[in-house]
Amino acid sequence: MKKIISPICNKDLLSLEAGDEILLTGTIYTGRDAAHKLMCQAVEKKEKLPFDIVGQTIYYVGPTPAKPGMPIGSCGPTSSYRMDRYSPILMKHGLKVMIGKGERSEEFRKLMELHQGLYLIAIGGIGAKLASTVKKAELVAYRELESEAIYRLEVEDFPCIVAYDMHGGNVFKQK
Repeated sequence: MKKIISPICNKDLLSLEAGDEILLTGTIYTGRDAAHKLMCQAVEKKEKLPFDIVGQTIYYVGPTPAKPGMPIGSCGPTSSYRMDRYSPILMKHGLKVMIGKGERSEEFRKLMELHQGLYLIAIGGIGAKLASTVKKAELVAYRELESEAIYRLEVEDFPCIVAYDMHGGNVFKQK
């Protein structure tokens, strides 16, 4: 298990390979379909994005409401393929790491390699365990989207697996 700090530096991005298990600590942002659509519309209109996405990590999640005294509710990953139409635009503008679950399109995988990004998967069905790694959650943008708004999360030892690496590795195709 490799311990990695987010935002992930280029040296770490290069060192990670498909199948590596990592514990992510640092800052990640949340965002699902609706938030991705709004961010892409902002890019098209040449408007400022709600946060500087250069080198950042987005986690595809719509967390449940937080219980008293907790920063976030259950926060398991959502299916990533729904972001495939938005991810290329965001990668072109500097997004480096995406966390979700499941396979992505071949087009996404090729563009991710081109933009030297990384796709991580979180384990579905353990949303409560993943929530225990979140130390702080702060609303960043799109409050009207409720659980699908963009949040800045501070995580400690958030478990992930490298699904697609920068070198063409693909955990879904390994034998």
